Amino acid sequence: MASSEQLKALIKSHISRDDGHFLSVAMQVAAHEAKLGHGKLAEELRGLIDAAKNRLGQDGSGKLVPIAGALQSGTKSRGELASLLTVSYPANRLSDMVLDDQASQQLARIIKEQRMLARIREHGLSPRRKLLLVGPPGTGKTMTASALAGELGIPLFLVRLDSLITKFMGETAAKLRQVFDAIADIRGVYFFDEFDAIGSQRGAANDVGEIRRVLNSFLQMIEHDQSNSLIVAATNHPEVLDYALFRRFDDVLEYHLPTPVQALDLIRSRLGSFAPRPFKKDGLVEQAQGLSYAEICRAVDESIKDAIMHDQTKVQRAELGRALGERRLISTKLAQNNKHLSNHAGSSQR
Repeated sequence: MASSEQLKALIKSHISRDDGHFLSVAMQVAAHEAKLGHGKLAEELRGLIDAAKNRLGQDGSGKLVPIAGALQSGTKSRGELASLLTVSYPANRLSDMVLDDQASQQLARIIKEQRMLARIREHGLSPRRKLLLVGPPGTGKTMTASALAGELGIPLFLVRLDSLITKFMGETAAKLRQVFDAIADIRGVYFFDEFDAIGSQRGAANDVGEIRRVLNSFLQMIEHDQSNSLIVAATNHPEVLDYALFRRFDDVLEYHLPTPVQALDLIRSRLGSFAPRPFKKDGLVEQAQGLSYAEICRAVDESIKDAIMHDQTKVQRAELGRALGERRLISTKLAQNNKHLSNHAGSSQR
């Protein structure tokens, strides 16, 4: 059931014809119902909301426009652009994340500046909107892009690097130009994941001419971009990025594995109404140590599914411990495999 504040927000946004805010609040209601275990209702609500969002998007003024048409109709280049961008409408919020103080303050400042975009622009200044996220896998970089879109009520566009990067000279740069044209045309959060694929240092031993040209093109495009969209790039390997990239971004946010306190907060928050009563912390810190946010979330979700399948309203503490232990085992094996591959690659180059 929607809270009183959500009901009031829905009515106010309907009266003011603010469809973007209406859909954003509706997604919050759906997420809340899912967290309460009302899966069927949440799925029906999301289906209705997605059907509306597939027909609607937002321009720089916050008004709704047909996004499917903006990406696909009119010209051949628009059709090609649809294969380069995957659009979604996240309901995530920063409150859904467990962040350290530094990252939390940075993101709060970015959102505040974005919400006061017009006032800042009136004084000839620009809000922070070009962001570089660095840190190990599973520490919240992708979730941050979703939360920014959710907080601001704008679509999230995932830039598909598999379609962007080609082997043909000049083609990748041309496709990148289409992406930046979309950034200027349709306000949203444009997310470049695994950014090191195009941002590696020029002149590196394994550098190829096409990627070097793509990087040069990206540097020029992001330098001259004056749109109202947010450009968010994420990488697990900041050490390989070209130095010239860093000064093109307004802010660099660092992500780390959760501290013991953050891990416990995440587990309790993720469990929601399924949290056992009383919530015993004994042993959880040790079981979650070394796991990323994503790995902890997967473990908690597995324990919730087990409770649902056994018609239980609360997660069993032993099952939660088992799920965390399973993720630790998988994480250890992956780390060993990555180390082996890294050593093998190093020996091959020598």
